[in-house]
Amino acid sequence: MLVAAAVCPCPPLLVPEVAAGAAPELDGARAACTDALGVLAAARPDRLVVVGPAPDAGPETYPAGTRGSFRGFGVELDVALGRGGAQDEAPDEEARPGGRELPYGLAVGAWLLRRTGWADAPVEGLGVGEHLPAARCAALGRDIAARAPRVALLVLGDASACRTLKAPGYLDERAAPFDAAAGRALGTADVAALAALDAGLARELKVSGRAPPDVIPVQGLITATKIA
Repeated sequence: MLVAAAVCPCPPLLVPEVAAGAAPELDGARAACTDALGVLAAARPDRLVVVGPAPDAGPETYPAGTRGSFRGFGVELDVALGRGGAQDEAPDEEARPGGRELPYGLAVGAWLLRRTGWADAPVEGLGVGEHLPAARCAALGRDIAARAPRVALLVLGDASACRTLKAPGYLDERAAPFDAAAGRALGTADVAALAALDAGLARELKVSGRAPPDVIPVQGLITATKIA
C-alpha cells in the first residue's frame, strides 16, 4: 500500500553543476526536496518508486542501477538510480535494458537520492509521457501501491515553459493560471483536480509535469514542494 508520496520539481538547473552558480533562487527548492526525501524515509517504505516525465508516452520502467547523465547540458556528470547513487559502480546489464538511460527528470531524481544518501529502501523508476491518459496513470499508481506492504512515491515534474518572454516556449498568458491551478491542487493534495487538468493545454504550454502526479493514488499525497 502507499504510505507516502511527495512531488518535487526536476529542472536540470536544480543540479548545481548544471546551474554553474546561476539560479540561486533554486537553493530553496533544493532544501525542500531534501526535506521531502526525509519525509519519505520517515515513512519507512519497503520500496521507493521514482516517477518522472518521459519523452514517449510509456510507461517505461527503469531498474535500480540504471544510469543517467547531464552531459547533454554540458556537464560531465553521471548518476545511477538507487544504490545510494554511487557513480563508480559498474551498472548491471539487466539494469540497462537496450542501453536505455534515464530521462532527464528521472536523472534529477537519481541526483536527489544521491545527494541525500538514500539507502532506506530499494528503488525503481517509472517514466510517463504527457500523452499517457490520466486514467492509465491512475491504474499504474494503484498497481504500484499494491506491490509491497509499504510503498513510497517520489514524483517529479515541471510546470509550463511559457511563463516569460525568455522562456523556452516564449510568453503565453494561459501559463500562469494553469500553473496556479496545478499548484493549488498540489497544495491541497487534491488528486482529482490534478487528474482534471487539461492535457491538451498542458502540451501547448510545454508542461512536462502533468502526467506524473496522475500516478499518485487518492491516499498518501504529501506535497513537498509545488511544481512551479
